[in-house]
Amino acid sequence: MAAKITVEKIDNSEFHARIIEGGSESSHHVTLSPKDYTRLTGGKAEPEELVRRSFEFLLEREPKESILSRFDLSVISRYFPEFDREIKRRLS
Repeated sequence: MAAKITVEKIDNSEFHARIIEGGSESSHHVTLSPKDYTRLTGGKAEPEELVRRSFEFLLEREPKESILSRFDLSVISRYFPEFDREIKRRLS
């Protein structure tokens, strides 16, 4: 069963994400700078969509329990160098 990912915008650069999967859930606080938003989306996707797709990307590589509870979206590419290229492809 696929995970259910919900993303709530707190303000222009902060988001709360919940992942419900396998009868349990995890909660995450994500920050996103305007610079990273523009670099990754070119303004062609909503910030919430970028965050949601980023969690889809992460869940393909690790369980929800391994995802940091607080992080800036830019750190994903430190762990997964293919992130920028892959997320741009998914959002195009």
